[in-house]
Amino acid sequence: MQEQENYILTVTCPATTGIVAAITGFLADTHCYITEMAQYDDEMTQKFFCRITFRPDASLSPAIDGIRQQFAPIAGTFNMDWRISSSSRPTRVILMVSKADHCLVDLLYRKNKGDLNMQVVCVISNHMDLRSIVEREGIRFVCLPVDKTNKAEQEARMLGIVAETGAELVVLARYMQILSNDACKKLAGMCINIHHSFLPGFKGARPYHQAYDRGVKLIGATAHYVTSDLDEGPIIEQSVERVDHTFLPDNLAALGRDLENSALAKAVRLHIERRVFVDGNKTVVFK
Repeated sequence: MQEQENYILTVTCPATTGIVAAITGFLADTHCYITEMAQYDDEMTQKFFCRITFRPDASLSPAIDGIRQQFAPIAGTFNMDWRISSSSRPTRVILMVSKADHCLVDLLYRKNKGDLNMQVVCVISNHMDLRSIVEREGIRFVCLPVDKTNKAEQEARMLGIVAETGAELVVLARYMQILSNDACKKLAGMCINIHHSFLPGFKGARPYHQAYDRGVKLIGATAHYVTSDLDEGPIIEQSVERVDHTFLPDNLAALGRDLENSALAKAVRLHIERRVFVDGNKTVVFK
C-alpha cells in the first residue's frame, strides 16, 4: 500500500474569532485528516499563528492544488499569510562558510543520516579551505573571495546563485563576513546565522579568552535570522552549558563549537519543518 503524502499548512494573520473553526472545518470538508496542530495568539501584537500537518484522503480529497485553490477564499477572509508545503520534499539549502569546518561537517552529517530533510544545492565560501570536504560529498562549491573593493560584486554573485538554484534557505555556518543591508533585506526570513552567545558582551577577537578573563559561568550559542541589525535578528534556538574556573580558553572554545553545532542544527530543522514564525523581532516556535 502506497504511503499517503502529508502536508504542512502554516498561517499568520490578525487575531480574531473563528479562525481555527474555519481552518479545521475546511480540512474536514475536504476529507483531510489532521495529524498535528499548534496555535498561538500573541496578545501583545494581536497576531495569530498556526501550524497544521494533515493528510488528504487518497480517494475523497481533491488534488493538493485543488485544496490550495479552495482554501484561498477562506485565507482572504481572514487576511492570512499562508502556505501549504509537502512535508517530504527536501528544502533547497545553500550553506555559506569561511575556514571553520565544524558547523559545515555537522550539517552534512545530519543531512546524510536523514536527520535534516534538505538538499544542499551549493556551498559558498570566501576561502578555498573547505573545498575538498564539500566536493567529496558531490556538492557544488563556489569560492567568492571578499575584500574591501569587491564586496558588493561578490554579494550580487551570491544572490544570483540563490536565485539560480531556487534556494529556500541560506545558512551562515560560521561565514565570517557581514552581509550588507541590501542582502539582508533580500534574504529576510530565509537566512540563518550562528554565533557564540557571548555577543554582545565579548565582541571582536578572541572572545573565549575574553570570557575566560571574566570568569564566565555560562557559555552558549545562538541561532537567529539575519537582519540588517548585526547579530540582533529574531532568535530561533539557543544552546547553553555551565562552566567553571577549570575551563581554560581552549576548553571553552571546544565546548562552544559543540553548542554552535547543536543550536544551528536545531534551528535549521525547525525552519525546514515550518515550525518557526517571525513575530516582529522575536519568533514563535512550535516544537
